[in-house]
Amino acid sequence: MKINITCPSRYKIDRKVIREAIGNFVKQKNLPLPENSVLNVVFIGRNKMKALASKYKGENEALPVLTFPMQEKMEDELLLGEIVICYPSAVLMAAQKEKTVNKIIEFLLNHALNVLFKI
Repeated sequence: MKINITCPSRYKIDRKVIREAIGNFVKQKNLPLPENSVLNVVFIGRNKMKALASKYKGENEALPVLTFPMQEKMEDELLLGEIVICYPSAVLMAAQKEKTVNKIIEFLLNHALNVLFKI
């Protein structure tokens, strides 16, 4: 599976941790994914997340994560969907729960993947 990660340079993310978290989830759940499958992971700020949450969920707040399942065939790839994470919310959650930002991002990814694959 190909994982596309989009993140502004001002957000400090570890792409390796993200890829490993997704890979571990797929292995643990024994998901039979085609070789040509693609998953997009996008990090955004509060304002953009608030706009997305309002438009797609009818909620007027910056949610920590949104999942958009797609299952769309694009050329020779199968786009499974997009996971959108609000980086400032992840940082705030990490401080509140006394965890690292990477651990919170892993937690949010697991939640999003459960939604994406309807587990």
